[in-house]
Formats: sequence, structure tokens, C-alpha cells
Amino acid sequence: MAQGALPFKYEEKEKSGLTALAGLPTFFELAFVLGMVGSIERHLTVRANSQGWMDAEHVMGLILLNLAGGDHVDDLDRLEADDGLCEVMLRLRSHGLSRKERRKLKHRWRKGRQRAFASRSATHRYLKEFHNPAEEERRKEESEKGKRAFIPAPTRHLQGLQRVCTDLVATVHKHHPVKTATLDQDATLNMCNKAEALHCYKGPKAYQPFNTWWAELQLMLHTEFRDGNVPAGHEQLRCFKEALDCLPEGVSQVFLRSDTAGYQHKLMHYCAEGKNERFGVVQFTISCNVSPEFKAAVRRVNELQWHRLYRTDEEGDKLATNQEWAEVFFVPTDDRRGKDVTPYRYLAIREVVSNPELPGTEQSNPELPFQTVRLGPKDRQYKLTGVVTNRTLGGERLIWWHRERCGKSEEVHDILKNELAGGVLPSGYFGSSAAWWWITILSFNLLMAMKRLALPDEWLPRRLKAIRFHIIGVPGMVVRHARQLTIKLGGGRGSYELLVGIRAAIAGLLPAPAT
Repeated sequence: MAQGALPFKYEEKEKSGLTALAGLPTFFELAFVLGMVGSIERHLTVRANSQGWMDAEHVMGLILLNLAGGDHVDDLDRLEADDGLCEVMLRLRSHGLSRKERRKLKHRWRKGRQRAFASRSATHRYLKEFHNPAEEERRKEESEKGKRAFIPAPTRHLQGLQRVCTDLVATVHKHHPVKTATLDQDATLNMCNKAEALHCYKGPKAYQPFNTWWAELQLMLHTEFRDGNVPAGHEQLRCFKEALDCLPEGVSQVFLRSDTAGYQHKLMHYCAEGKNERFGVVQFTISCNVSPEFKAAVRRVNELQWHRLYRTDEEGDKLATNQEWAEVFFVPTDDRRGKDVTPYRYLAIREVVSNPELPGTEQSNPELPFQTVRLGPKDRQYKLTGVVTNRTLGGERLIWWHRERCGKSEEVHDILKNELAGGVLPSGYFGSSAAWWWITILSFNLLMAMKRLALPDEWLPRRLKAIRFHIIGVPGMVVRHARQLTIKLGGGRGSYELLVGIRAAIAGLLPAPAT
């Protein structure tokens, strides 16, 4: 009987040894060589004294699910249905273990191990272990009171995921050392329809993780999972201090970039006055509030002091934009550092509003989604933004350097929520969703480690969909012969050369044998 309109049909074959994800084990291999698997076992003790699945099996299974394209716990069944992948993963799990350790691992299963990936129910139970019922009660009480800024204290298991992330970042830095850390801090709204979620400032229910991105290594250094009603800049100084503690040895200079959520005098004073014992002065550039006082200071700027803002194209030519910038002498009234302290530099950026007011609408005061000001002898209406800094860079270089934050860290948020599984939270339990978000962060950092340490340089800017198309989603057949596991690839010569090259690069990361 025909299955469809065209002359072909599908048949199901049990235990075929086939896999549609022949490249996925290379990510497990990289995690093993970088010590990530061992780090999970050291820092997570959810399953330390239990039978069944171990912490590393749960976390690595969800990381592989993220990389393969799954975004629900139920999608683990899709990985389990891949017969060839399961055979490889079962073999890899016991690699390097002594006979005693293999026997101990076998005895964790009373009825024998049946799966390579944890079931849906086991995964939900595991994620629930990251939830703190006592903090959940406090969270409900604070939300009922109408308070807008309660952050549940992380459980020790969530803190363990942070330590795993710190270890991974340190290992990548060891293989690709840099002395500078430019940290971009920003929050991202994660819209959802969970009954337990709270409404964000845009209206819908959401969570709002606050993230710290390390620009030089293109890794996520720190994150804090939060409710949607918590302001983005709430306790940003504490998060910044925690992020600084996560930086590996060898980093000697730190820069900070932030949007207006970071326009907090306590944060800026901490950076400018060198209060951090390890790094001293932190140079920062932060978008400032366009307050009435700031607008008044901008109006005092002479027209001759405005400079055209230029950008540099790919050929190195400078092209004029329709924006202008100027230094502004401005000291906020709430800056209580004292008169003897050097004031911060304030820069204003103006842009002529492209849609001027129509005749007869001058009194209607139409609302615009940005701040405006009228300047110059022609009383033109300008869009107005500003930045504050303690850096000495020229104004044009400073503005473009600050804008690099929007180009990359916000792109990472899109990857976490839409290309990985961070946008589909698994549960109404706050701690479970926080663990899921952390595992998404680990998946992203492992992806970036693969790009930086095991792939050719031209792969660094490519998106995850290209990695899936060329590397992960390669068909193959798993063959066992003479105690050797072989994956026979069906993706053509290019796939073979690429995957063999990746494995050679990963093997090159192993420490040299002791002599």
C-alpha cells in the first residue's frame, strides 16, 4: 500500500546500528578531555550516593540534547531512539574506568541498565533537586506583597553548576590565554506561559536571567536566573563581584560595559576607585540616563563642539554616519563622591529625528520610543543618548567600543533562547528552570570551546545551525569488531576529514605524558 504520493516508503528497522548524529560524540570527547565530565562529578552531588543515573550522565545528556537541537525534556527519547548514538555513548561512559569502577557503575542498576540517556521522568526528578521549597515560599510571599526585587538564594547544586562553568572557562583560557577580560553585563527576557512565572516590565510573564559575557573568549562567565519582575540592574554590583571571582589566573585587566541598567553610582565607584583587590581599577563605559539635567547640560554644548561620528567599513574606509557626538560637562546631583574627585566623562550622541513634526501637530506631543532634545540655531529635534566612562579613549573609538556589547552579547542571548534550549523552560519550579538555564549556558560554552580549540579559524563566526548541518547531523553506522567501535560515515569525504581533524585537535589538548 502506497504511503504517499511519490514512489518511496519508510520502514522501521530495530537495532540497526545507524545514527543520524555521528558528529555528536566529538562534543562528549571534548568535554572529557577538557575535564568537564570530571568537574561535574566533583561539584555536583545530587546523585552522589544514589543508584541509577549519575550527575555527569544527566548533565551531559542534556548538553548533548541542546547541541543536537532538542529543547524539551521529552526530546531525550529522540536521542534514545538513535541506536548508533546510544551504542557509542554507552561505550564512552565506561572509558578510562578500572575494573572495580566499572563493576561499581554496573551495580548502580538493580535490573541492569536499559538506556543510554535518562528517561523523561528521571530527568524531571533530577531537575527538581535544584529547587528550594523554602525559597519558593519566600518568593510567593514577596510577590504577593507587590515587591519587585526578590531573588531566591541558589541551592548548593546550582552553585555546583557555576563551579563547573568556572572550571570550563579556566580550561579554555589555559589553552587560549588572554590577559584582558571585557565583561558585558546584560539581562534578557525569557517569555513563557508558566503559571508560576511573574509579569515582566513589558507585561507578559517571563523570567529575566542576568548574564556576564566575556568578550575576548566569547564565553558566558556568569549568570543569575531571576524572575521577570526583577529590574535588570538589581544587585548588579554583587553579580559583577561574583563574575570577577570567576575569572581565571592570568587575567590582569578588566573592562566593563553595560546598558543604562548599569548606570549606578555604587557600581561605577567600585570600578573607578579600584576597590577590587585583585584587579584594581576597572575601566568602564555605561549608557547613562538621559535625565532633564543631562539634557540641560547638552544644551549648553557649543555647536562647534559637536563632531561627526564615522564608522569604518570592511575595506578600512571611514564612512560618515548621521550621528554626532560631543563631550558634556555633567556632574549628577546624586553623585556623592566629593568635590576633590575627578568627575567621569560624559559623552552625548545626537541624531536628527528623521520624521519631523507635521504642521498642526506641535501641541499633540507624540510619544517616541527614545529621548529627544531640541538643539541648535534651527531648533532641530534630535534623538539623544549618552554614555559615561572613566576611560581616556577618544570619543569616537569609545562609542564604537561600547556598541560592540550590543553586537555580541545580545546575539548570544538569541542563541541561548532560540538555537539552544534556554527559551523552553521545563517546569514551573524555579530551581528546575534555573538548572535548565545553567545547563544551556554550559552547552553554549562547550560549543564555543569546540569552535576555538578544535575547529579551523573560519568556523569561529559560524552559527550553530552550520555546526549541526556539517558536523553533528552526519549519518553513520556503528560497527563493533574485535573490541573496537567504528563509526562508518555516510556524509561524504568532507565529513570524514572534518571529524577526523576535530578529533586530532581534541587529542592535542591532552596533557603531555609524564616522563
